[in-house]
Amino acid sequence: MSAHVDITVTINGLSYTRRVEPRMLLSDFLRHEIGLTGTHVGCEHGVCGACTVLLDGRSARSCLTLAVQTDGADIETVEGQGSVESLGRIQRAFRDHHGLQCGFCTPGFIMTITDMLRHHSLDNDDEIREALSGNICRCTGYEHIVNAVRELARERGPLR
Repeated sequence: MSAHVDITVTINGLSYTRRVEPRMLLSDFLRHEIGLTGTHVGCEHGVCGACTVLLDGRSARSCLTLAVQTDGADIETVEGQGSVESLGRIQRAFRDHHGLQCGFCTPGFIMTITDMLRHHSLDNDDEIREALSGNICRCTGYEHIVNAVRELARERGPLR
């Protein structure tokens, strides 16, 4: 029987305290303990980027992060970016530029782009492609995603 650990995290502005197994992944914690299923799990090796969340403001692979490592942290997930009724700027840009098809990779892209727009200028397509290089999409060919990010980088402003 493994010992459990109490953790308290802030997720999308709300505080949660839960007792978790030390080996529980952050992706599983978000999906199964908190009920936020927008964080997708693809490769389970940190390669595809589908599970990207923001951990204390920087992108992190939730499939490689243990939930206990996030005790006291501020976590942002795709659910905090907007809703069906009120899309955030990145979500609107993806919609307007047809930057998604099946949508499986989209939450990870949105979280990566949030981090990149907060911390980098993304002045040209090469910088945008480099910023997106840690996320894999099997459907779109990336061009529409690059177009969406180009518009976002040009129009700087609040992402919500």
